[in-house]
Amino acid sequence: MKSKKGKILLLLHAHLPYIHHPDFEYFMEERWLFEAITETYIPLIKIFKFLEKDNIPFKLTISLSPTLMAMFNLKDLREKYHKYLLKLIELTEKEIIRTKDEDPKIHQLAQHYRRELIEDINIFSEEYNQDILKAFKEFKDKGYIEVITSNGTHGYLPFYRDYPEAIKAQIKSAVLTFKKYFGDHPKGMWLAECAYFKGLDKYLSDEDIRYFFVDTHGFTYADSKPRYGVYRPIITPNKVFVFARDPESSEQIWSSEVGYPGDPRYREFYKDIGYDREDDYIRPYVDPSGTRCNTGIKYHRITNKSLSLDKKEIYDLSEAMNAVKEHVSDYLFKKTSQIRKLSAILDEEEPVIVAPFDAELFGHWWYEGPKFLEELFRQSFENKELEFSVPSEILQTVKKVQITYPGETSWGAGGYHDVWLNGKNDWIYKHIHEITERMIEKANVFKDPTNLQKRILNQMMREVLLAQASDWPFIMTTGTTIEYAKNRVKYHINRFLELDKMLEKQEINDEKLSFYEWIDNIFRNIGYTIFSSD
Repeated sequence: MKSKKGKILLLLHAHLPYIHHPDFEYFMEERWLFEAITETYIPLIKIFKFLEKDNIPFKLTISLSPTLMAMFNLKDLREKYHKYLLKLIELTEKEIIRTKDEDPKIHQLAQHYRRELIEDINIFSEEYNQDILKAFKEFKDKGYIEVITSNGTHGYLPFYRDYPEAIKAQIKSAVLTFKKYFGDHPKGMWLAECAYFKGLDKYLSDEDIRYFFVDTHGFTYADSKPRYGVYRPIITPNKVFVFARDPESSEQIWSSEVGYPGDPRYREFYKDIGYDREDDYIRPYVDPSGTRCNTGIKYHRITNKSLSLDKKEIYDLSEAMNAVKEHVSDYLFKKTSQIRKLSAILDEEEPVIVAPFDAELFGHWWYEGPKFLEELFRQSFENKELEFSVPSEILQTVKKVQITYPGETSWGAGGYHDVWLNGKNDWIYKHIHEITERMIEKANVFKDPTNLQKRILNQMMREVLLAQASDWPFIMTTGTTIEYAKNRVKYHINRFLELDKMLEKQEINDEKLSFYEWIDNIFRNIGYTIFSSD
């Protein structure tokens, strides 16, 4: 029985670049993964469990990039993460003692963090045996979440339109990785950086991907303007459905100016004891070089965005949870009003509101984000005018759909390709394109390689795909860990060239090859022939 009048598709895109340094006991950039697991992925699993326990229905789509899936699965990263959690628990225990005679709210927060971390380590180690993907698969199989994927190493596909084999390799590696971890074919794909160009849909169609997403202006500048704007999917002439982002639904949450995460009651991200405590005290819990970093233990709230960090007021969990409830009520009120207006415009068609976000907004950047999601499903349970859904359910009900190509887009600043191609990063592409061309050539030439040649060719494939990651030019543009990003591109290119030389001269350095296989240990189930032109 149809009792609802509008659908909301909530999508969380979960991605991190492949960062794996097993040759180091500690590597600063590996903390990106550990922080994301602690602050976003385990909190998401927790809210799924809470909602299921209370019989609250929930639906959302999660896009897991192949690089993230691979890192979740690496034994050494799992073990490092376990140690990371133990160290954090140790730090919270010191904090509980240290803050005993300080402000009661700070002491209470220290206890709160310890409880959370104990829960995290139990979920990670005891309940799921260090296998985060197992948890996502569990909720996928129960029908609560739709898990999709993203292309291979998050390569920025519009820049490879002259290399069809490279685009096929990025998509094929994504499909094969998804099958490896989830056992079935991905229904949809989140294109890296939401970047689309006309014709990309044909590659998706060839791999039986049923749908993908574009930013709003992908529909605004479609070949034929969609009749219902971004509020119904379209289908391309290559028979792939396309959903477009609703700008209003996204901005209400992520905007740094008007979005909910900027509320004064929410936790301040930038004030962390990793920067505030004395050197001797904090050294065991930050980079061994002494470089300070976030620990995730934070005692202050935003207070006022214009205030300096030393003037921030103490965070209050109960006040923050009150803010969550208020913001969820406000969001649902706005969505219900929007659906009423759209229902009057869209004739007999049901409005579909698409709200995609980076997963790490929820928890890592916005501490209360997972609670917002939990409360969103709780409060929407009784709402008779909207319901949450997933793309494959929407597509089952589509009877009439407009056929057209969306316009070229990304969801980066400016809406097109400037973030990933500008004066700060343009130097990388001539080198990456060169090794891409060489990889295609090798894949076409080596039809019956020896086992050793196959190992080299497979490793060359990994180096090309890793060099193509959109993360490196993004970091160079945004100015964060620039030297690391530059070095990663250089390392992959140099490793590729070195392996290519071994192949040509038939002088194999097995020790070096084995080292590269150990370090860049992704796509072990995939062969280099994904780059062939056949």
